[in-house]
Amino acid sequence: MKRKEELNADINSNPNSEGPETVHESLPDATVEINDQVAKLEGELTESKDKYLRMYSEFENYKKRVSKERMEQSRFAGSDMLLSFLPVIDDLERASKSVEDSNDSNAVKDGLKLIYSKIKSIAESKGLKEMISVNSLFDPELHDAIANTKALTDDMKGKVVEEIEKGYYLNERVIRHAKVIVGN
Repeated sequence: MKRKEELNADINSNPNSEGPETVHESLPDATVEINDQVAKLEGELTESKDKYLRMYSEFENYKKRVSKERMEQSRFAGSDMLLSFLPVIDDLERASKSVEDSNDSNAVKDGLKLIYSKIKSIAESKGLKEMISVNSLFDPELHDAIANTKALTDDMKGKVVEEIEKGYYLNERVIRHAKVIVGN
């Protein structure tokens, strides 16, 4: 058996062995390599954080812009409808001036009918439609019953006898329920 010193000498002299001296000599290279990897990863992390912050701020700006556009759109949503009614307002002003000067009630009636038909056609062109309620079955989804009355015939029971206030649809959606009197 070899002595301890001979073994140490053999280990230190063999270049392929992983003895204490070769391990210590290779540690500085490994440390440098690890430090390079750490620096590379830190750089990638910093770059990723920067990308994230930029993307986050872009998204926040997008949300603010969309919110502002929605607010603006809702403020002017009715402008198209109001622009359509401006000629009617002009007609009403002219009619009110002519009523003061005119003694002919038929001309005033004709003028009012003309203005009414103009308003109705504008509203219909925007999707407004009258609800037909009289002689139809009472439907709580469409009608508000404000009174009951005795039905004149048996077939009028549960049906709308009289319409107090018309109901309206806007693009096939009920926007105002009809106020009706129901027969029972």
